[in-house]
Amino acid sequence: MEKIITGKVWVLGDDIDTDVIYPGKYLPILDPVEMAEHALEGYSADFPAKLRRGDVIVAGMNFGSGSSREQAATCLKSAGVAAIVAGSFARIFFRNAVNQGLPLVQAKVADRFNDGDEIVINFEEGRIGDTVGNRYPFPRLPESVQAILDEGGLIPAVRRKLGLTQPSKD
Repeated sequence: MEKIITGKVWVLGDDIDTDVIYPGKYLPILDPVEMAEHALEGYSADFPAKLRRGDVIVAGMNFGSGSSREQAATCLKSAGVAAIVAGSFARIFFRNAVNQGLPLVQAKVADRFNDGDEIVINFEEGRIGDTVGNRYPFPRLPESVQAILDEGGLIPAVRRKLGLTQPSKD
């Protein structure tokens, strides 16, 4: 995982649930690339066409609530979302995102950004920045969680731990 992520912001509200992130009618799709074509379609039908690799979602409270479907995190990761910043996360979504290698930041900053703004997330310093010099601290992830993200997700982390792959270069 990159230690510093810079991207264009998409601001979402509170209670963005897994049906909004990845509508249930697409659950039969198994290909992550095809899943990405429906990322946040429940929020706005044209949202998947607007989302670009490297974009950052900034949301309010309770992001990822609802069902335990891991497809919600998978579709966002496959769509190229670089990170999600939210005031709080549903626990199961948080774990699914970590398992997918999708970086998460818990910070109440949704009211500080607008769609299209640039955001800088510095994981080493535990700070979020904007283009006008504002800086917002956030709590760092536990070392064990950060290690999984650094490897690109749970499966790559386990493979490395078992000696089946080389460590990542990040």
